[in-house]
Amino acid sequence: MQRRNQKIIEETPAPNLPKNIRNKMIDLAIHLAKTVNYRSAGTVEYIYDLKDNNVYYLEFNTRLQVEHAITECVIGIDLFECMIQVAAGESPNWIQMQQPPQGVSIEARLYVENPIKNFEPSSGILTYVKFPDNIRVDSWV
Repeated sequence: MQRRNQKIIEETPAPNLPKNIRNKMIDLAIHLAKTVNYRSAGTVEYIYDLKDNNVYYLEFNTRLQVEHAITECVIGIDLFECMIQVAAGESPNWIQMQQPPQGVSIEARLYVENPIKNFEPSSGILTYVKFPDNIRVDSWV
C-alpha cells in the first residue's frame, strides 16, 4: 500500500502471486544481475498485471532498501552480512538463499501528517512510544 508514492504497508511473500510468476521474477532478476555483472544485494522491482498475467520490469535498486527486514524474516538470512561476505570475496550461503520463504512478514511504516496543512508531512512530536517485545522493530525513535 502506498500514500503519496511512499510505501506504507508491505508484505512478503506476495499473497496470491502464482508460483510461475514468482519463478519468472526470480529468473529475470538473476538474469539482469548476471548481465551487468552485479555482485551484491539489491532489489529488482516489477509490476504485475493481473489481466495479462505477466510481470513488467520497473527498477533495479543496487542497494538494500528499507523493506529488506521483512525479506530477512522469511528467508532467515542477514542480507547485510551477505553483502559484507561478497565484498570480502567470500561466498554467502547459497543453499540457504535458495530455500523457499517460511511464513509471512509484514512491514508497517508510520508517517506523521499535519491535517491543518492539507496533510503535509510533519515531523510531529512523540511523547510516548512502546513496541511489543515479540516483534522486530527497526526505528530511529
